[in-house]
Formats: sequence, structure tokens, C-alpha cells
Amino acid sequence: MILTSKSNPLIRETLSLKEKKGRKETGLFLVEGAKMASECLKSGMETERVIASESYRGELPEDAVRVSDGLFRLLSDEKTPQGILCRVRIPRRTLRPPQGSCLLLDGVSDPGNMGAIIRTASAAGYKQLYLADCTDPWSPKSVRASMSGIFFTELYIAPRAEILQTLEGIPVFAADMEGENIFSFSPPAVFALAVGNEANGISEEVFARAAARLKIPMRPEQESLNAAVAAGIAMYALKREQFTK
Repeated sequence: MILTSKSNPLIRETLSLKEKKGRKETGLFLVEGAKMASECLKSGMETERVIASESYRGELPEDAVRVSDGLFRLLSDEKTPQGILCRVRIPRRTLRPPQGSCLLLDGVSDPGNMGAIIRTASAAGYKQLYLADCTDPWSPKSVRASMSGIFFTELYIAPRAEILQTLEGIPVFAADMEGENIFSFSPPAVFALAVGNEANGISEEVFARAAARLKIPMRPEQESLNAAVAAGIAMYALKREQFTK
């Protein structure tokens, strides 16, 4: 059977997952595209349902739901839909200290930056990410920008004070334009890199806990870097010895 009506309960609920309210009420988020769906299924995350367009010809689980091409375009968040999406259970995690070096995202507000930071964190080996007052990392734009990194990192969303308490005893290094040169800084084996809001930077609460402030040097005519780009440079700079061995 091919679903064609947007009034179908499954379709209505799936449409709601594009919004934070719907994700919060259902505990689900959307993963779209053939490659992302395949990697999600392999990652061990709990896929609650797979939905595919009528014209999709890729491999599907037996319980996948087929919808008309027009209805899939309504469900899709892509400009050029690939015809497959997954409804995935949002992991529920209790705050715990990191097992290695981690990220503290302090007010990151742009979904594209959030996803890009998650993507780089996964690549650079920062497995745990602590999110204080940030944009929803489970939004379609953030998930898409993470390029599967969101499947292989652990996200902890909590109030800033609780995160800082969880990181007690772990040095926090704040990315800041007024800090010392990150390329001449030697970090310990375990640390937390704090990345702030795109416009306002790092909060006073996190600055108060920072063991050091670190800057990425740049030419004087360049005022700043994109938050995700700066975070990526900082992540690799602080682990440069690991990557040169």
C-alpha cells in the first residue's frame, strides 16, 4: 500500500518532527538521504520507521512504509529529495564525565554550525559533546550538516551549571580572540575545549572556569572565523601531536 494523504496519522507525526516541539513530544528525529539512512541503520541507533517514496529503488527493510512521490516531497527537508528517510529514536543520556578530551558547546545557535562541529568532532576523536543553551542538534539541518557524525558521538544537553559540575577536575580551554596562541600551547592528555556563541562568544560562567584562553592567530584585516571553522582548527590544533605520530 502506498500512502497518499497528509492527514494520515503517521504522516502528520512525521511532519511534526521537522519542528523542535514535535521532536520533544515524540522523542524522535529525522534522518534523510540514502547514505545517511544506511549509516544510521549500521550505527546501532534505534530506527523506529523507514519511509520511502513510491519511486525509490534502493534496498529497504520489510516494514518500510511507501508514500507517494508528492507526499514524500512534503516530508522531505531536502531541495532534491532522495526518496528515503528514517524516524530515529533520540538517545536519552544521563550526564557523566568524559572518557577523553571533549567539547563544551556554549550557546552555539546556528544549526549548520552545530552539525559541522559535530562532524569534525567525530573525525578528530572528540566523542563526548556537552551542549549548554545551544540550538537543537537533532533538527534536520543540524543532522544533515553532521554528515553522520551525530551517529558516532555522544551528545549531552543540560544546563550550563550542571555541565560544569560534570567537568569538575577537567581543564577547560576557552576559544577566545584575546587568548594565547593555540599553536604554541601544550594541552594535557584530557581537556574540554569550549566553543561559544557565534555573536557573543563564551559565557562568563564558562570563562570563570577556563584554565586558559586560546586564540587562532590571523591577519589583522580579518576580524574572525566562522564558528564551525574555528572549532575545527582548534580541535585539530590541540590534538596535533596525536595526529603526527
